[in-house]
Amino acid sequence: MTTTRLAALAQEDPKLHVLAQRLLGLAEAGLPAMYLPEAETFAFTRAAAVSPEGTRRLEPRGTSTRYAAITALGARFLPEDRQRALFGGRSAEEFTGLLVERLPGVVNLGDAALVAWAAAETGHPKLSDALDRVAALDPPGRPRYTVEAAWVLSALAAARAAVEVEERLADARARLLTARSGSGPLFAHATGPGLLPGYRSHVACFADQTYPLQALARLHASGADPEALAAADACAARIVDLQGDGGQWWWHYDAREGAVIEGYPVYSVHQHAMAPTALFDLAEAGGTDFTAAIRRGLRWMTAVPELAGPAGTPREPMIREDLGVTWRKVYRGDPKKAVRAARGLTTRLAPQVQLAPLDVLFRPRWVDRECRPYEFGWMLFAWLGGPQR
Repeated sequence: MTTTRLAALAQEDPKLHVLAQRLLGLAEAGLPAMYLPEAETFAFTRAAAVSPEGTRRLEPRGTSTRYAAITALGARFLPEDRQRALFGGRSAEEFTGLLVERLPGVVNLGDAALVAWAAAETGHPKLSDALDRVAALDPPGRPRYTVEAAWVLSALAAARAAVEVEERLADARARLLTARSGSGPLFAHATGPGLLPGYRSHVACFADQTYPLQALARLHASGADPEALAAADACAARIVDLQGDGGQWWWHYDAREGAVIEGYPVYSVHQHAMAPTALFDLAEAGGTDFTAAIRRGLRWMTAVPELAGPAGTPREPMIREDLGVTWRKVYRGDPKKAVRAARGLTTRLAPQVQLAPLDVLFRPRWVDRECRPYEFGWMLFAWLGGPQR
């Protein structure tokens, strides 16, 4: 299967096209090891561990409804026989049906919204029931985490061609647009006061930007909404402007100032999947084309400046085909995320202060050796989604 996204990459940068194909192959190879047949769902993570005998291995830990739904959203673009290899013999549509059946027991809004989104994309006959569960978990007037509010909007935008959702869609749209911080282009971590302590209410993460801009772009694509598209475009332009010299998508922002508070960790999923997913959806909805930034971010996966050793050779690769994973992130190794906490507290009162000595004390040289299913799910969504050739 060739998409316009992959075809364009092949034309613009053949080496990166090879890398993207390599990562897509790794996603298909790695996801079956994250599937738990007895529970008929996906693990929360596969993490490095050491056995009592001293043998190093990767072990599955926990389960995750949201990661299962994201995997279904991405894997649906694969040919059906290859879908079945990921879901214990089910297709993505059939696996989504299993998630819909379990919705009465789901109590997290984000989980329910992602299941409803997958139901809309796969044409599940109980889509209305899935959306009703989302509504039951999302009473009006309550603040929500911005990421979850974005997933609600994406689900409703995907569903609007099949069921009547316009009133709920309008409310979800308004809530997400008001989550922008002041007159700036970035989104806060929550849609209103009450969920976060005051000292960190200005701190927003990368996901707080990509999921809203994606939702607003998809909203415009589902039915003309120039205001939503403009908000998505402005957010994207700002995070692209702040992108690191090595292609890094930074982690924490001052939503008021539109500035980076703390860059690390750098997450692999941001580089190969989340940023491409959002920015591709934006361009295909009629927004600005940021494919150059997508390519810079993807290139980081094999040219990681934080891990460069002598003569530029990497001390450790982020891509491990032998283990079926991409390592989750590069981080500082600071105790209890001290750098983020210090900068969050300081920038609350003095936005321009960066506490530069912390960069010397805590260099980003550590690798988080785990991998989660959603990283591969969004990778499939990013590169196999969009218009087909």
